[in-house]
Amino acid sequence: MKKLLALMMACMVILAACSSGSNETVESDSNESSGSKEITIWAWDPNFNIKAMNLAKEAYQAENPDLEIKIVENAQADIIQKLNTSLSSGTTKGLPNIVLIEDYRAQSFLQAYPDSFHEITGSFNAEEFAPYKIAPTSLDGKNYGLPFDTGVTGFYVRTDYLEEAGYTLDDLEGIDWNEYIEIGKKVKEATGKQMLSLDPNDLGLIRMMIQSSGAWYLEEDGVTPFIAGNEALKKSFEIYKSLLDADLVKPISDWSQFLAGFNSGDVASAPTGNWITPSIKAEASQSGKWAVVPQPKLPDVENSVNYSNLGGSSWYVLDVDGKEEATDFLAKTYGSNVDFYQDLVTEIGAIGTYIPAAEGEAYKAADEFFAGQEIISDFSQWVTEIPQVNYGLHTYAIEDILIVEMQNYLNGKDLDQVLEDAQQQAEAQLQ
Repeated sequence: MKKLLALMMACMVILAACSSGSNETVESDSNESSGSKEITIWAWDPNFNIKAMNLAKEAYQAENPDLEIKIVENAQADIIQKLNTSLSSGTTKGLPNIVLIEDYRAQSFLQAYPDSFHEITGSFNAEEFAPYKIAPTSLDGKNYGLPFDTGVTGFYVRTDYLEEAGYTLDDLEGIDWNEYIEIGKKVKEATGKQMLSLDPNDLGLIRMMIQSSGAWYLEEDGVTPFIAGNEALKKSFEIYKSLLDADLVKPISDWSQFLAGFNSGDVASAPTGNWITPSIKAEASQSGKWAVVPQPKLPDVENSVNYSNLGGSSWYVLDVDGKEEATDFLAKTYGSNVDFYQDLVTEIGAIGTYIPAAEGEAYKAADEFFAGQEIISDFSQWVTEIPQVNYGLHTYAIEDILIVEMQNYLNGKDLDQVLEDAQQQAEAQLQ
């Protein structure tokens, strides 16, 4: 009886082992045969970033049709909150494989959570991208972000208003902001139109001005506030006030009012990022009446140029399961596919920072709305001239301080004192 029981137990062990091995083999065979793998991507803006990623998904199918790519739309604020909440708690559950992060915010994530992002150095040739995009997407000489769109700026202008004031486009080439103001006075005198719209709670124009001089709100370390003694920032404040004093500004308080300013014909120009092109073209009745030239530079500031940036984001791979597949996907689309970039321009109007893409036909196309100007080609050339700065950790925190101090300056406070007070506040809050 004991022998029979022992024999039965031995058989059960053998059967269990065989059964276990059989299941594992079946599961393994199933995975291998299907080649199934899924990655998830988070981004905002369905008409721009999400649409761009769907085009990338289509382009990648020829490379790897077995990779399932799930694209999830989230508001940018929600993405920031979710990333901070999860990464600060040390958990990656529920996070995507790829996430879009604005360049101004990138270093705050890379430096705060250095082990949470997957290094993608070598998966693409960083030298083939606009140099100014590499600093915010890198840390300690290693690439963590694959550059996406450019916020290269332009001076969009109504050519019919210019002509009424006796100017041509040639008169705008290489000008500084003081010259812009003088032109604006003549345009207003001739047409009754103000020169531009400004929201007092948005310092985008200041950002454009200081980056054109290779300066930022922070020292080169990306951490130390650089407000007092910042020559470019001081001159930007002076120009901002001069624009208001000359009555060239149409005050606005939100995005819809910004769009209405130029769509209605109330302002003669829009110095801003190239992403505004579709919004300008939305008013079909103005076709042929617009042109775009490089933005003005800062007067009396060493190294200031007529090129700058406003906005732009890049793609990051989180250090979670599927990071290899995610990296391959980015490398073979945004990292190297010239044809894909032509689709981005044609279907969305998105200008990437991948320099070889500028040789494609879509980049050279004439735009009849802009009287046949090859604006994509122009923007692509300007991209390579944008000064590289370190946006660092505190762009928006410092702007919260500067918005208040700007109003103090406009109300009569001494500018040097304004910048000194802002410096002290930033040091107290951020260090």
